[in-house]
Amino acid sequence: MSTTVIVILVVVAVLVIWAVCIYNNLVKLRNNRENAFANIDVQLKQRCDLIPQLVATVKGYATHEKETLQRVTDARTAAMGAQTINDKIQADNMMTSALAGLKVSLEAYPDLKANQNFMQLQGEIADIENKLAAVRRFFNSATRELNNAVETFPSNIFAKMFGFSRQPMFEVPQESRAAMEKAPEIKF
Repeated sequence: MSTTVIVILVVVAVLVIWAVCIYNNLVKLRNNRENAFANIDVQLKQRCDLIPQLVATVKGYATHEKETLQRVTDARTAAMGAQTINDKIQADNMMTSALAGLKVSLEAYPDLKANQNFMQLQGEIADIENKLAAVRRFFNSATRELNNAVETFPSNIFAKMFGFSRQPMFEVPQESRAAMEKAPEIKF
């Protein structure tokens, strides 16, 4: 074989290896994102398992909170029935909103906080919410890495060829943004 043929074969081999590496990286990033969402799923399941205990305890002490408790129960049902990532994100946002309403109601009725069982459940809910926040951040980080690879050159060429596309982040819904941007009001 001539030197030219050997050089061409080496260049082709390098390009093939390079393309395979880019493809494998895209697959790894996609799987990392899916794994990150699976971690959110685990935390959502744990939160949904705690909700019946919370509702049962609160019902015993707060019959006047029926509407808020119903929202929590409905949100739990929606979370348990969600099938797609987007449905789960929407159900999680509904659950977060319902739990925020429950917290506001409890702050309005401080005598409910005297019950030790409720305090324990409230602490468990806070712990779960902190874990959820952490896994959501990890999910968004994994999504960002995948989106960067899908959109930057030269991996974007292979991403389009193999059907990789930009994926949505786990974001706060627009209707909740206004409440979050408002400074909390502290009263004594």
